[in-house]
Amino acid sequence: MSKEQSKRHRTYGTRVLYNLVIYFFLLATPVFGASLEELVDRGLAASLKAAPEPLTELQMKNPGPKLLPRHRELQRFVNETFRSLEPNILVETLSLYQRPQSSRQNANPVAGWSRDEQTGLFNRLTAISTLTGIEYYSASRKAMRVFYESSTVIDDPARKKPLPDPSFTVLPNSHVLYAQQKDLTFGDNIYRFEYRTGADIIFFSQENLSSMNAGIIPAIGKNKFRTVMAVIDTGDTLLVYAAAMAKTASIPGMGDRIGSSFTNRIKAILKWFKDTP
Repeated sequence: MSKEQSKRHRTYGTRVLYNLVIYFFLLATPVFGASLEELVDRGLAASLKAAPEPLTELQMKNPGPKLLPRHRELQRFVNETFRSLEPNILVETLSLYQRPQSSRQNANPVAGWSRDEQTGLFNRLTAISTLTGIEYYSASRKAMRVFYESSTVIDDPARKKPLPDPSFTVLPNSHVLYAQQKDLTFGDNIYRFEYRTGADIIFFSQENLSSMNAGIIPAIGKNKFRTVMAVIDTGDTLLVYAAAMAKTASIPGMGDRIGSSFTNRIKAILKWFKDTP
């Protein structure tokens, strides 16, 4: 081997080693998320920090996202979903959660989540079975009521074979699962859940693959309902956005009933996320 070839080999080997070191350094280093003020207006950020309950927006006439954070991936997904569905009811909530002390005790106050923490949050959001038995406040009954009598991951919409909740040791870029959920308001339905992840975000959408009926009344047709929930890293806090939207049947009084139901039920989902270990 000539001196020139030997020099080129040493240079190539050095570059490979350098790239490997950088790669493993990036894997071990927490990702830094945007600040809260970068994601929402300053006044809204102040309200989130002061509000004990999630901020909520209900629209039933020419709805459009109002609480949607300024996060490119999430905005694109929600806006595309909105255009394809053309809903006549939209409920949005926005809330701020302190991250667990265990995940912050060795971190800079503005440091982002680690890959392990993000994977753990992802597994919380795919734990569909833990929705069984959660409660929400029923405005019509003026009392707490069970939301999902049962909630189970299934293999596909046709066979409906029950499966355990998925659990991941490596964070996926995306994941799709199907679930069968018995809702005491809208009956027994099949849903498609689609999950996506980014450096500073986890979000999922839920779509109904069967018609949702309120008793004997057809309330929401197949593929006419979406829920979106996003968890965004904001340093020592998590910004959680949730939205429920639907194109409902034109039945007098049905819109008000569904709007009220969506508002209280989406709060129940937020509580489920906060309370799930």
